[in-house]
Amino acid sequence: MKEFTLNMLSHADTVKGQGVLSAYEEELRLVTGRLRFTMKDGEQCRLNVKVNAKELGTVTHIHTVNPQFFLQMPLLKLRGTTVASVHFLPETVDQSLRLPKLFRKAFYTYLIQCYKSVDHLVTVNPCFIPKLAAYGIDPEKVTYIPNYVSGKVFYPADAQEKKELRRQYGLSEDKFTVVCAGQLQTRKGVLEYAQLAESMPQMQFVWAGDFAFGAISDGRREIEKLLRDHPSNLTFTGLIEREKMPDIYRMGDVMLLPSFDELFPMTVLEAMSCGIPILLRDLDLYPIILDGYYLKASDNEGFVEQLTRLSQDAGYYEQAMQMSRAGNEFYSEEHVLSMWQAFYQEMLEESLSKQQLKRRKKLLQFAGGSR
Repeated sequence: MKEFTLNMLSHADTVKGQGVLSAYEEELRLVTGRLRFTMKDGEQCRLNVKVNAKELGTVTHIHTVNPQFFLQMPLLKLRGTTVASVHFLPETVDQSLRLPKLFRKAFYTYLIQCYKSVDHLVTVNPCFIPKLAAYGIDPEKVTYIPNYVSGKVFYPADAQEKKELRRQYGLSEDKFTVVCAGQLQTRKGVLEYAQLAESMPQMQFVWAGDFAFGAISDGRREIEKLLRDHPSNLTFTGLIEREKMPDIYRMGDVMLLPSFDELFPMTVLEAMSCGIPILLRDLDLYPIILDGYYLKASDNEGFVEQLTRLSQDAGYYEQAMQMSRAGNEFYSEEHVLSMWQAFYQEMLEESLSKQQLKRRKKLLQFAGGSR
């Protein structure tokens, strides 16, 4: 069996508590050791996954937009096929970080140029494809492959385990518990989440996350004030290491994400895998990827109505659980792995074809020069 290299380039681990890191780690875990192909000519091939290897890969997949990766682009494309993951666009960065005007303009120009420079792009939400096209990027070079989380890591807790987890976090064992996970930014809806907690003292609320980008996190001053003075039934856990994140969802009765803008939140997949209902703000991007798998509301008044019904109507709660389970089954390991398998086979075949074409050109040049 012939072996080739898939080189993953990423520095996502330099910023903890962000979805980009979670998505990268889950994909790496999913595909490592599992990419075997039967090529069109019947030949058996394997793609060996390496991370930040110095050797040039037959396929190179760039996960973060670090300049050192894109400075290598001419060399990477000379050797094989290049891929980049699209985790954000200028408009999504605008709602997350406060950047100086001049730096912001330069960074956005650089970001789009990075996306244009690779052979192929991967996005976790198909709604990004027309947005990329608006920046002059050929939609034909963009492939949709959703995020995924491991059911071996994120799985449900029974009633007794749920109570024990709540005790560990200083919570009431029996109160209806709403959980959320995400960076502390205004676009995530953390201020609205606190207002919701204040209006529903009969429930307890948990937010897991921190200021992933420090002083440039949007709304930092306002949120810091909230951290000092917030409703007593709201717990801010701070940054939770990824291996402990399943416990946040397991101790909850529902995961509420009031975010005003997302791409494909890993927190939704994580919560679904842990077997609890999902309640989201009614955004245009969700029906494309989550239709039928979640409950929704447009504002805090709607969230109050949904949470009240979930806590009081057992039949409605079971229906919401079934929706979440269906979402978890759709975004199963087998389904997402099959998508990556097909995608990387196409990338490998393209890379090998490029190399074969280059060899032919060299032979023709050599033959022409020897006459």
